[in-house]
Amino acid sequence: MPWTARGPSAALSGPAGARHIRPGQGAGPRGSEAVCRRTATDRWRRQPLVRSERTARPRGAMEHHPPVAEVVCHGDLAPYNTVYRDGGPVALIDFDTAHPGPRVWDLAYAAYRFVPLTGADNQDLRLPVAERSRRLRLFAHAYALDPTTRKTLPHTAAERLEHLVRHLHEQAAAGVAAFARHIADGHDALYRADRAHIVRHEEAFVTALLH
Repeated sequence: MPWTARGPSAALSGPAGARHIRPGQGAGPRGSEAVCRRTATDRWRRQPLVRSERTARPRGAMEHHPPVAEVVCHGDLAPYNTVYRDGGPVALIDFDTAHPGPRVWDLAYAAYRFVPLTGADNQDLRLPVAERSRRLRLFAHAYALDPTTRKTLPHTAAERLEHLVRHLHEQAAAGVAAFARHIADGHDALYRADRAHIVRHEEAFVTALLH
């Protein structure tokens, strides 16, 4: 991530960090827990994110992204796109969705995946809103986000999922088999449910972020 020199190590060290991910909890799509175990996901938040440069963007990858180009976004920051060694993160992979965009675009999606901000229908990690809010606040503190970014983070995460669903359907309609399979597997419905969850609890998330 070229827009940050440090990961959320400071804010998530000590007791607060130890509570961040508990044994048996994961934060990713179905089946990702087998790869992203508790210690690895926890250390993601304790260590600097690895800088990733010279990434390639495939033709047409920007179609569902915003026009503001502050940085090159990864596009899919999540535990399942993180390489771990000895229980800690050492690199990011899967840059096929890399694209120019605003910093908050990547931040919001990373928060969605790592906090996570998933809804009750998502089987990966079920947590009460208060706990998700606490973890989201830790995420924002770790990146020293300014008040404006904090206030817009939940809304941007919801917008990001809306764009993602639209992109899935556009690509499936264009005959891309992989996207058609994603829809057949119910990924779009899951993203819609997660988006609805974020919108429903946006006020609680923003309140936590600003305090």
